[in-house]
Amino acid sequence: MAASSIYLLHSVLTRRRDQNLHFSSLKSLLFLMPTTLALATSLLILLYISSTSNFFFIHPHHLQLDGASTNHQKPSKILSFSPPKFVGFSEIPNFSARDGVIGETKDQNTFNFHMGSQGSKTYINNEELFHDRDGFHENYKQMNKSLKIYVYPHRQDDPFANVLLPVDFEPGGNYASESYFKKVLMSSHFVTMDPSAADLFFLPFSIARLRHDPRVGINGIQGFIRDYIFNISHEYPYWNSSGGADHFYVACHSIGRSAMEKAVEIKLNAIQVVCSSSYYVSSFVAHKDASLPQIWPRQDNTLNLAHERTKLAFFAGSMNSPVRGKLLQVWGNDSDISVHFGHLTTSYSEELLKSKFCLHVKGFEVNTARVGDALYYGCVPVIIANHYDLPFQDILNWKSFSVVVATLDIPLLKKILEGINGDEYSILQNNVLKVRKHFQWHLSPVDYDAFYLVMFELWLRRSHSRVKA
Repeated sequence: MAASSIYLLHSVLTRRRDQNLHFSSLKSLLFLMPTTLALATSLLILLYISSTSNFFFIHPHHLQLDGASTNHQKPSKILSFSPPKFVGFSEIPNFSARDGVIGETKDQNTFNFHMGSQGSKTYINNEELFHDRDGFHENYKQMNKSLKIYVYPHRQDDPFANVLLPVDFEPGGNYASESYFKKVLMSSHFVTMDPSAADLFFLPFSIARLRHDPRVGINGIQGFIRDYIFNISHEYPYWNSSGGADHFYVACHSIGRSAMEKAVEIKLNAIQVVCSSSYYVSSFVAHKDASLPQIWPRQDNTLNLAHERTKLAFFAGSMNSPVRGKLLQVWGNDSDISVHFGHLTTSYSEELLKSKFCLHVKGFEVNTARVGDALYYGCVPVIIANHYDLPFQDILNWKSFSVVVATLDIPLLKKILEGINGDEYSILQNNVLKVRKHFQWHLSPVDYDAFYLVMFELWLRRSHSRVKA
């Protein structure tokens, strides 16, 4: 009996030990399952991205091309809100998308001239400056006829009239685009005094002028913007009726990247038309926001653009980024690629005129005036930057007049540029000469100039939010 009892006790203890081991294994397995699933999911996502990513990083925005205007009836009380809805290019008849570029069709003649470091092709489009010329012109007419903007009114005796009203002189300098847009808009046929007829609402503060106002300065901009939104949202019903989704502001100075930190509704909801249009800038929201070209105002149209271009490529600027440091390290002593940092002893304009390619290289910000400079002087721009929304890319086919190089491929720069043969370069430069007019400001706007193309980008983004009664 004693032996049987001892055996029975041993059996029970053994079973309990086995059960404990089993439960312990189950616990370990259950603990590891979420981690394993997360790793597997991440791997699948990475595989998907690597299979669908494109070396040329222009991503088609979701565009509306229905030709209809949107008139808002603005009740004072909001009951529900839905964000703006856009129709994708791929949903429009007669439009196609291939390799991430809108509007390319199989019968277009293209030149494959470079295989990037990740094996992705870039190519020159031989046919068009526009993704779809006919579609653009038709919708441009609709925009010009129907788009209405309500500008929040401010008097001349407003303490901050210098910030909120257009400048009383012709804009100049590196950030003139911001002032030119407001000055031209305020005297245009797009402005309406009837907010119920407005498609969009313009927030007229100037980041560049706030920066130079001693009452505000760099450190006070965020508070000023926060207070401005608070004031208009309490004095008018329009901001509240859409959550700011049918509002926009325009800014070119790099301080604008952090100006909205205390007014998060602008960053998340409003349309930001900005020069700092990089996906690495946390305040920039791709597809919702738009890229503003940074253009020096120039009136000289007597340039000799047929100037013999003996230099392969040219860059001059400050040493204010690792990307520029890499450019100097690799090409600083090259005889064909001129790279200058600090004071330039020769004429900047002459260097641009005698160069085939002009480099746009990310500095402290991704935006610089060098793309506009290159186009103005008839030089093919080479954009060396990653994940950058190029100006007017919803409209213009940048592959037809520029070359885009990933920062990783800076050591391959000379091989890439020398790989573009004479015929291919002629196509690029001829298209540069055609596209120049779209990158110029005029106090009295000219059809298809920079002002009108900014307006078209806004028209594409006009809000479809509706407030239910």
